Amino acid sequence: YRNVITQLKQWKNKENRKPLVLAGARQVGKTFMLTEFGKQEFENVAYINCDDNDMAKDLFLQDYDMQRIILAKVLLHAKNIVPGKTLIVLDEIQELRRGLTALKYSMRKRHSIMLQW
Repeated sequence: YRNVITQLKQWKNKENRKPLVLAGARQVGKTFMLTEFGKQEFENVAYINCDDNDMAKDLFLQDYDMQRIILAKVLLHAKNIVPGKTLIVLDEIQELRRGLTALKYSMRKRHSIMLQW
């Protein structure tokens, strides 16, 4: 646990960090790890399960406009998302058509995005 948290903190403190993909076997605590890290290191955690949320499934179909996508995430999560202060956890993003491709465009802005597979 401590080793993973240390690595997540190193990711958080990188000046030009990219979205982080956390992959691993099912039911080993990835979601717990990310939400606990978010609670410790960020003012807010925006958790969105992309597998069972119909609105999330359509997020990336229209375009790759991250401003629009972040606004939609705000609506899905019902909390304000502040760059650098909010950790966005997109659980099961591999289930979204074009979801991973859209994240390439998010690298232009410093969003704290973590993905769990």
